[in-house]
Amino acid sequence: MSSHRPFGLPVAAAALALLTAAGCSSTNAKASVPVPSPPAEEAAFCQALAKELPGTVAGLERNDPEPDSELTAGWGDAAIVLRCGVPRPEKMTDPQAQGVSVDGVRWMVERREGDGPRFTSVYREAYIEVTLDERYAHDAAPLVDLAAPVKQTVPCALEPECE
Repeated sequence: MSSHRPFGLPVAAAALALLTAAGCSSTNAKASVPVPSPPAEEAAFCQALAKELPGTVAGLERNDPEPDSELTAGWGDAAIVLRCGVPRPEKMTDPQAQGVSVDGVRWMVERREGDGPRFTSVYREAYIEVTLDERYAHDAAPLVDLAAPVKQTVPCALEPECE
């Protein structure tokens, strides 16, 4: 008679239960992001922007991060996160900083190690930061859906640079 105990079945059952629970978990997880603390005038622009933001960006449904704030918005499972009223990034003083213009809104681009890009608006009365996950490492397409509300609500600070 063997004194060996069979662990195979209980371990397999536990693994199956764990996989089943993981498979049933929500894919609508909310991101947690720091809420900016802009001056009152910038906050007013950001609140106006919040009212005009689209329900979908790049085909992803709106899913705002926590804590709830008019200064932040999100789409997808934290794939796209917007924060309005962020401080001016130090990188903007770099003459080698990269930028892109999307439908009349100019953005500074920062590549993030192991993640997608971060875009920060330039020449606007409030700085708007949009972070994209790694799916958008080489794709600024989500900015197309954000351009009209930004132009409509956050005025250009340096004419004619916003054109």
